Amino acid sequence: MAIDQVRWQQENPVSLYPRPMVPIDHVEPCPRRIRALLNGEWVFDTNAARYVWEWPHYPHYYIPLADVRQELLVDEHDLEQYSGGTARQYGIRVGDRYHPGCVRVHTEKSVEGLADMVRFEWKVLDTWFEEDEEVFVHPRDPYTRVDALRSTRRVRVELDGEVLAESGSPVLVFETGLPTRYYLNRAEVALGRLIPTETVTPCPYKGRTSNYWSVQIGDTRHEDIAWSYDFPTHLLQPIAGMVAFFNERVDIVVDGELLPRPKTRWSS
Repeated sequence: MAIDQVRWQQENPVSLYPRPMVPIDHVEPCPRRIRALLNGEWVFDTNAARYVWEWPHYPHYYIPLADVRQELLVDEHDLEQYSGGTARQYGIRVGDRYHPGCVRVHTEKSVEGLADMVRFEWKVLDTWFEEDEEVFVHPRDPYTRVDALRSTRRVRVELDGEVLAESGSPVLVFETGLPTRYYLNRAEVALGRLIPTETVTPCPYKGRTSNYWSVQIGDTRHEDIAWSYDFPTHLLQPIAGMVAFFNERVDIVVDGELLPRPKTRWSS
């Protein structure tokens, strides 16, 4: 097992995260067309990308150099050693925008499958696409499942003894490595108690949130404890317009049973 994976598992309790399906530094073909835009121009367009697991739970895209617009790359004449082998460092310039040190072009001394493959820092490029669908935050892990299932369980959401929502027709979202999320119809949520905020977060599997809400109870303001996706990805259409609350920060009662609050990075 790679040392980074050992450290990651030591720092993250296995009770919260399933064991990774593939090891760090695993490389495999990506069967999807991958493209990206910067400053209104296509930087690359490929049907031959590679998935590379640089850390557990999701991969990064590596792009064949032949499918990259190489005139946009600025050679910084810097060879560096990485876990994947040897790579030359580049910047990227598109119009009036220049980002130094954000591109690695792997050499023939790289691990098998990475020679002449290019790694772009995700945040440097404006928009990434799998086929014609925008991808947010990072590539979707082919070994991660996200299911949105309609249910007739009775779900009640409480905070400091006040009921914020109650529903007999929730949609349950099961996502590998995360607590079950309970999405409720807006008509069953006490929207008058929710305070809209400006927060927006992207998710590679669900899309970009449309709304976040805080709740004020007495002198305590609970920031950004609920959210919704008005236009989720096509696989998550059942949650469109519905409201979910962080299990970590409210009390959720399902069929009369109070669920324990999970400990995750969203715990307050």
